[in-house]
Order: sequence, then structure tokens, then C-alpha cells
Amino acid sequence: MAPKVKAPTTQYVCSQCGFSAPKWLGRCPDCGNFNTMQEEVVRPSEPQKTENRGGMYATKTKALPLSQVGYEKFDRVKSGISEFDTVLGGGIVRGSLVLLGGDPGIGKSTLLTQVAAHLAATQPSPTLYVSAEESCSQVKMRCERLGLNSDNLLLLNETCLEDIELSLGESKFVVIDSVQAIYTETLSSAAGSVGQVRECAARLMRIAKSQNITFFIIGHVTKEGALAGPKVLEHIMDTVLYFEGQQEDNFKLLRAVKNRFGSAQEVGVFEMTDSGVKSVSDYADIFLSETRGIAAGSSVTPSESGNRCMNVEIQTLISKAPFGQPRRMNLGVDYNRLVMLIAVLEKRCGIPFWNSDVYINAMGGIKLTEPSVDLAICAALASAANDVPIDKYTALFGEVGLTGEIRPVTYADKRVNECIKTGFKRVIIPAKNAKVCKKYEDKIELVPVQYVGQMIKALQLRPTNPQQ
Repeated sequence: MAPKVKAPTTQYVCSQCGFSAPKWLGRCPDCGNFNTMQEEVVRPSEPQKTENRGGMYATKTKALPLSQVGYEKFDRVKSGISEFDTVLGGGIVRGSLVLLGGDPGIGKSTLLTQVAAHLAATQPSPTLYVSAEESCSQVKMRCERLGLNSDNLLLLNETCLEDIELSLGESKFVVIDSVQAIYTETLSSAAGSVGQVRECAARLMRIAKSQNITFFIIGHVTKEGALAGPKVLEHIMDTVLYFEGQQEDNFKLLRAVKNRFGSAQEVGVFEMTDSGVKSVSDYADIFLSETRGIAAGSSVTPSESGNRCMNVEIQTLISKAPFGQPRRMNLGVDYNRLVMLIAVLEKRCGIPFWNSDVYINAMGGIKLTEPSVDLAICAALASAANDVPIDKYTALFGEVGLTGEIRPVTYADKRVNECIKTGFKRVIIPAKNAKVCKKYEDKIELVPVQYVGQMIKALQLRPTNPQQ
């Protein structure tokens, strides 16, 4: 007679010290922290299958040499939205888990509704849209507003994960809206709790890998903009995407922060219209202003984002500080890097900022995190401080060190090529990247510089005490 399998039970574990208790406690008796007891499922351990080989026990699974491991080819499916495919790394990978986060009302459900409708119209298997927050009639109204209609698109209004699993049927693409609204009956806590989110995500991962089903999961975000729930939610996923932008703006950015099947730094640009979300391929109107070159304080830098390169305008404004402590306000640029570059300009180039408020903004709401934007930030700051505009057909890139030297950056030739395609006539580059970019000297003027002072002199920004 086969032994009875014990049903899984639940316990409460402290997230700080690991203390476990059979019931919830407001304060952990071991470490003394409050509100750290989280519900977890305890599954009975099964005996490991081993065999006796000459008095030694070994598992039946063996490690294989690298040469004997078979290569698994990932088939990609087009979503119908080119920018969405680009951020995913070229298309949707079957059997993957894609987590999409963003502020309320940003357009997450609209985007995935369009993707689900396209997959339902192009794939032989039905596509399932699980709406745990809206009724099926509300989802249908959205589809009618977007002009989407397909009998291969199945709608389900359900919050219990066990019932959702029974309703999968032959569907190979499933949208879960949202993971904080579904729950599993193995836990007694409410939907959206840390334990429920972690257990539901783990169950969806097992279903996706065992049945080769692709899940698109919508996740809520906190007031700080991070995905709500435990960090293990992002670790389980194959791809984590953030949908960013202001609700009153038509243009939105889709950013990949994790991608096991492509670059984790891709950025997609979308436009919100009456007929849904549309891809934007021309970024000049978003990241570049038409009035650049007229007013002082703006510069353009080619920024590398994943597999693409985009010219982004950086704008600065400097005003006299009304109080003793000057302000440093940043949007799209790292605050610590901004403060460091201001100190470099003060020390190495003699441009004073000690009595001025400094405001800096990256156009289009994009975030510039790579060090190659340092030179453009310095140029914008020097332009605003001396009230001298920079030519609108000049671009800059390069990393700036504390001694004022300009260090080389990666993909220099790709950046110069992007400037040529956008119509720029001159680009200021690090001196150590001049050899790589020499092949473009007949198409664009290359100005190699070694120090920040040389850049300021080349742009004729008239510093007080230029270096070299």
C-alpha cells in the first residue's frame, strides 16, 4: 500500500531572522522586529531517490560535460508592436514569464490587451486574458474601443489560481491582470500579501516551464515606483519591464530591467492614441527640441540603450540662489554624478556654482545612467553658466574623471554613426576614441579632446580659467 502524502501546511516566518511560528505574530520573539512575520507554505519533503553503488549512495541525475549539453533554440513570436518586440529582445519567447509594472492608469492593460488580441489572431492556439480586477464586459469595452475583435481571444474573470489553472485548456499565451489580485487556496492570507504574491508567482513559473505556456503578468508598483511585493517576484521572472511616463503625456517609455533572452537595457518608445498604444520609431521629436542652439544651457549626447543608440538633449538652468544653500535638482540624471561634475567644473575650469541653483533635465523623460553622458552634462552646465549657446548641430560624449580628463567610452563608432544619421555636423569625442571613429571623418567633423577645458575652448564657452 502506497504511503499517504501529507498535505502542505502553512507557517509564519520572520523575513529578518528566519524565526518560524505556527501563527501570525505582530512582533518576532527572536529579533524583536515588528510586522516581519510572513506566511509561507510548508510542503512535506519527499525522500530523494538514490541507489547504492559499492557502499556509496549517489543520485540518479548526473552532471554532463559542456560538450554534451544540447542547445535549446528559443522560438520568438511577434507581438504586433515593434517596440515591444525590441524591448523583449526580438520577440516573445515561448514558455517565458514577462512581468510588466507601472503606475496606475499608465496603459499596462491596454498594451497587453493589444498584444493578446494580435496573438489570438495570428496563433492557432487560443489566447487567455485573465482579468482579476475588471469584469469581462469591461475588457470587451476596451477591445471595442481599440478596434480589436477575435474569437480566439478568451476572457476569464477569476481570482483563484487553482481555478485559473483548470481554465488554461489549450492556451499557450496567458495574460494575468494582475498578480496582486489573485490568490491560492493553500494560503489563508488575503490576496496581495507577500506570501500570496510569492506563492502565486512560483506556481505560475512551474506551469509555464512544464507546459510551455507564456505568461504576461501585470504587477502593481509602490509609491516609490518599485514593483510591489517580495523581491523574489522579480527573481522568478524571465523578463521584467517597467512602463514609465506621465499620465498627461502622450509618449511613454517601456524599459527592460531584466531579460534572460536579450539585453536588459532596452528602451521602447510608445505613443498613446485613441486607438491604443503605437510604436514610435522617430525619436527626434521626443528627445530633441526644435529650439536647441538658441538658448544657452542645452547639449546633445548619443546615448547607448541596449542594442540601439538615441540622441538625447540635456537641458540645464542656472539661477542665483536666494538662500545660502544652493539647490541641485535633477531629472533623468544621477544626482551624485551631477554634484561631482559641478565640482570638476569649479576646480578644473574655474566656473563658479557655489552661489547658484542648478536644474538639469533629460528630454523625453528618459533616464541617462551611463558615464558617457558626463561630457554633455559639463557642456550644458558651462553653457548655462556663461550664457553662451551651443551649436545645434554639435554633439558630445565621453566620461569625465575627477582630474578633468576625458576617458574613452564603449561603442564610440556607433555613437558617431547615429550623429551622422540624425544630421549633426560636428561631434566632440574622447581623444582615445579618435582612432576607432577615424573612418567617419569624411562624413562629420571629429573633435578629439583630452580635458574638459579643451571641450569648453572648442565650443567657445569662454571659461574663467580654462585648463590647457
